[in-house]
Amino acid sequence: MSRLDASGAQSAAPSPGDQKPDFDAAWKASVRALQYKSVKMWMLISLFQWLARRTQRTRMRIGAVLTIVAPWLIGQRVKIVRRNLDLCLTELTPTERQIILRQHLRALVQSFVDRSVFWFGSTETIRTMISLTGHEQVPGLIATHGSVMLLAPHFIGLDAAATRLTLQGPEGATMYTPQSHPDIDALVRLGRARFNTVHLVSRREGIRPLIRYIEQHLPIYYLPDMDFGRKGAVFVPFFGREAATQTATAQIARKWQLPVLPVVSTWDPASGHYTVTVHPPLADFPGTDSLESATARLNLHIESWVRDCPSQYYWVHRRFKTRPIGQAKLY
Repeated sequence: MSRLDASGAQSAAPSPGDQKPDFDAAWKASVRALQYKSVKMWMLISLFQWLARRTQRTRMRIGAVLTIVAPWLIGQRVKIVRRNLDLCLTELTPTERQIILRQHLRALVQSFVDRSVFWFGSTETIRTMISLTGHEQVPGLIATHGSVMLLAPHFIGLDAAATRLTLQGPEGATMYTPQSHPDIDALVRLGRARFNTVHLVSRREGIRPLIRYIEQHLPIYYLPDMDFGRKGAVFVPFFGREAATQTATAQIARKWQLPVLPVVSTWDPASGHYTVTVHPPLADFPGTDSLESATARLNLHIESWVRDCPSQYYWVHRRFKTRPIGQAKLY
């Protein structure tokens, strides 16, 4: 096994749940090297380390205060959230959508505060803070099918789910969008490779590197619901609106006969606790459907999970950014 150091290179890592002293020392050394690269990184990492040592109650209070100022700090994103809610939850009144907007900002802000724990908290704190169910089915499915796809729509508990699954093991791979600042990108890579080998494939590299890990019989953690433009996408409904949706989920599942297991994460605003559920594989997906039909069916699944807890979907994304030819922009 291996893990990522601050430069993105890989080095030895332990078995899941068995963080040996030499591994822990090497990981901390990588963090220190990154921390002392600049004043900015020293301040950011020190802040995360400080937050990770606070009690959950203290982090919740900090998150509540930051939520109050969030509309001024991320005003443009708040506009996107409001627009998405207006487009998708048309059956609700403006007052009801405004309530969901406030609840969403609270959950979103807390997820960033809690990232300090995901990246720098102890294993005991993480196990207490994040419950995981359904993961026990994964090893047997990998043994039978060679790999699995853990399908993770963009809920605010996405990073909590990734951390808890990584702590549980086994080694795996996922795609991610690199940060524009190389040091911030290095911090993200270190945080996500905290407890196990996580092969992070940049979206700039395309899907082929991810396929190599499937062929190595590793599970993949896949995010299916962002707008990456027209290439590789079809326009299928999402909350009744045509949304550019990548067909890669159905393509990969069909070609490698992968079980597709939804991973749905929720955050409890009363306790600050995260619940991560790995559901059984989607039935007959993609089956004999065309790629377009299978992708439309997948969007219906995601929509149903969002409706279960609409305030915790990642509404800050411009999900309808790409429009069919001739249609007006929605943002």
